[in-house]
Amino acid sequence: MPGLGTSLGRGGATTFLEDLKNADCILIEGSNFAECHPVGFRFVMEAKERGAKIIHVDPRFTRTSALANLYVSIRSGSDIVFLGAIIHWVLENERYFREYVRDFTNASNIVCEAYQDTEDLDGLFSGWRGAAHPEAEPRAYDVDTWKFEHDKKGRPLRDPTLQHPRCVFQILRRHFSRYTTEMVETICGTPRKKFLEVCQALADNSGRERTTAFAYAVGWTQHTVGVQYIRTAAILQLLLGNIGRPGGGIMALRGHANIQGATDIATLYDLLPGYLPMPAVQRDEQTLAAYLKTNRKPTGWWANLPKYVVSILKAFYGDAATAENDFCFSYLPQLTGDHSTLPTQIAMKDGLVKGYIVLGQNPGASGLNAEMARAAMERLEWMVNVDFYETETASFWKREGVDPATIATECFFIPGATVVEKEGTMTNTNRLLQFHEKAVQPAGQSVSDLWFVHQLGLRLKALYADSADPKDRPILDLTWEYAHEDEAERRRGEPSVLKVMQEINGYYVATGEQVGSFTDLRDDGSTAAGGWIYSGVCPDKTTHRARNRKGDGWTSLEWGFSWPANRRMLYNRASADADGKPWSERKKYIWWDEEQQCWTGFDVPDFPAKKSPQTPAKAGGFGLDAHSGADPFIMQLDGRGALFVGGALKDGPLPTHYEPQNSVLPNLLYKQQHNPTMREWKRHDNPVMGVENPDYPYVLTTYRLTEHSGIMTRNVAWLAELQPELFAEIDPELAVERGIRNGDWITINTAVGEIEAHALVSGRMRPLRLGKGKRVHQIGLPYNYSNLGGLARGDSSGDLVPLAMDPNVSIHEGKTLTCNIRPGRRAARTSSPIDRNVPLDQQTPEGQPTMHGRDEPHG
Repeated sequence: MPGLGTSLGRGGATTFLEDLKNADCILIEGSNFAECHPVGFRFVMEAKERGAKIIHVDPRFTRTSALANLYVSIRSGSDIVFLGAIIHWVLENERYFREYVRDFTNASNIVCEAYQDTEDLDGLFSGWRGAAHPEAEPRAYDVDTWKFEHDKKGRPLRDPTLQHPRCVFQILRRHFSRYTTEMVETICGTPRKKFLEVCQALADNSGRERTTAFAYAVGWTQHTVGVQYIRTAAILQLLLGNIGRPGGGIMALRGHANIQGATDIATLYDLLPGYLPMPAVQRDEQTLAAYLKTNRKPTGWWANLPKYVVSILKAFYGDAATAENDFCFSYLPQLTGDHSTLPTQIAMKDGLVKGYIVLGQNPGASGLNAEMARAAMERLEWMVNVDFYETETASFWKREGVDPATIATECFFIPGATVVEKEGTMTNTNRLLQFHEKAVQPAGQSVSDLWFVHQLGLRLKALYADSADPKDRPILDLTWEYAHEDEAERRRGEPSVLKVMQEINGYYVATGEQVGSFTDLRDDGSTAAGGWIYSGVCPDKTTHRARNRKGDGWTSLEWGFSWPANRRMLYNRASADADGKPWSERKKYIWWDEEQQCWTGFDVPDFPAKKSPQTPAKAGGFGLDAHSGADPFIMQLDGRGALFVGGALKDGPLPTHYEPQNSVLPNLLYKQQHNPTMREWKRHDNPVMGVENPDYPYVLTTYRLTEHSGIMTRNVAWLAELQPELFAEIDPELAVERGIRNGDWITINTAVGEIEAHALVSGRMRPLRLGKGKRVHQIGLPYNYSNLGGLARGDSSGDLVPLAMDPNVSIHEGKTLTCNIRPGRRAARTSSPIDRNVPLDQQTPEGQPTMHGRDEPHG
């Protein structure tokens, strides 16, 4: 999310799937679009039918590759070199869109004189305090030198000629100077001819008359430099002038039907719904005033933050939230550190976590260092798992080599309703809200996840009803009135999804009427909204725009509802030039209507509707008054796309190539091997393979299958028949070298563990020739399998991957590591209490944990 957010203003996809058909070129990298997003891929095929060039860059030759005009192989974990070299080529050959770059990006901004680049410090930026200051936060930057210079009125100093040696444009040129075609061959293993063909295609299909779109997925995000992968793509698309324009943009392909919705209405530990920061102890945000002082921005749209914070507090706590008590701001949890998945797994393993509620997740199979994840659950006092089927998480105590009698964790399994057994709204990969109906009632005693959360809230409120303890007020004051409209559903205890969405949309406190837009929200307590970015989806008591199903065309705004404000393309002000005129008739989208004195076009303008292109920025202005009528990126402080990000990311203002934690190569660009700010755990239960370890000579990359998503699809007979067992893709050369035939059992091992799979010997995997004549084999491994249950069986790829994570979003590095293989099956697993690092004095002979299942009471 921050890769797009810091560059452009929001973390969501900048464009929408249907618009891909308007692209003249589509670069797909970090995604197997055809197999993982087959419904959306039809628009890529439509673009191809219209003459667009489709390029696929990937370690594997997939169905996406087969349908592309050009397939380009690459070593997993080296994408910043590949993209950085394209940036270098674009700059050196002056193929950037000069007017767009000058007028719409921060290319002209002057950077602080004290700033030093990785070019100066061999892989580090100025401000590094990891080793020099032992008392400072370990492995962190002081970002003061990354800031821009300003005049006495607070306006950024700029050089519109782009010639100043410290302007962003020149710093960018220097930063990427060593990202050459030769380095692409040496580090990525990509042939020079194919790389240059990609450069030429992107440049030829960008500019006034033509546009190129990028599409990526978790193949870019799941790295210790994952945020910087997306940053590199954003920089390139800004240089080419493709953001906010039809057939352009960056399509962030989410890995599930509602991944976008789950981040919007926030399942992330550090965010409140609508991407509002969670209060933090480290920032001393004990009062609402202190919180707003830290997080409110003086310029750009985030100057409106108080309206959204007060409105969400009113939605949470209703009448109890008043101006006199800070709208119950003190009720909110305060962050004390990183409480994301991997640190929580470590804390659990160390006995620091008592209870664990798991909904819609299966860390026992899909987690990283998955045996550690399973062993960590042995240290819990209790665990609740809500899922469709018994999962590896629910039954971690049943796994191979474990004696349940030694495990004291009390386990509750709540049978969950499947998607066809519940109604509700999902938000798809391009921010589109779509409602789906319930097809059948849940089987047996299965319940929806909404039922579970709602009932949990009701029972907690009843439990604390007589409490006079002030610490219990957040539960007692919580608004929790979601009675279903249907009497039969009410008897089943099912809450109303409509009422939940109406609360998210927002309403006027005095009348209960719905707000029509987030522009209606106020900071005086007169409005309530549970997620401001969704305001407008239920603009009145009878309308739910996520149900809309009118039209299927490019310009239809009546199919579902797209946040924010039903805008389909973000930053669409950039589809017109600085004067508000379309860049060309062929790429016309949003433009200034001089006669009507407003912005008009084929979409909802992502810009103040009446703000003229000639409107000057006000010196010292507040909010959008500080932006001119030619600043299209309204969420940014200066209204411009950020080629250089000054201080918002922990690992640098510009993307820099660092090798993965486990790599077959040293860093050939810099002395600094890894991302210096990456988080890793050096402990006996999380061993790593390291750099150029001869015991692990092959690159391993993981991927998803079309036929399987996990526990649900593994129980579907016809899908299990299509993909019945785990396999590993290896190239024919490696197969001959290791004496392996197609279909043989092989064992894949890393320092963390070993698994077995059938060998799929295929030309889809190709050895790469890297620098100094080094020949490297890559192995592809699906991550959809596990051995506990279901018709399709296989070991979990998570048993191979050590824990390490990106410093910005705490994402793991599951897409690239090193391994070895051998013919034959793995040895049977054994696991003693000592092996699992559970102290003997905490072992109990009580017998196996209690399981409350699909046919048993779950109260």
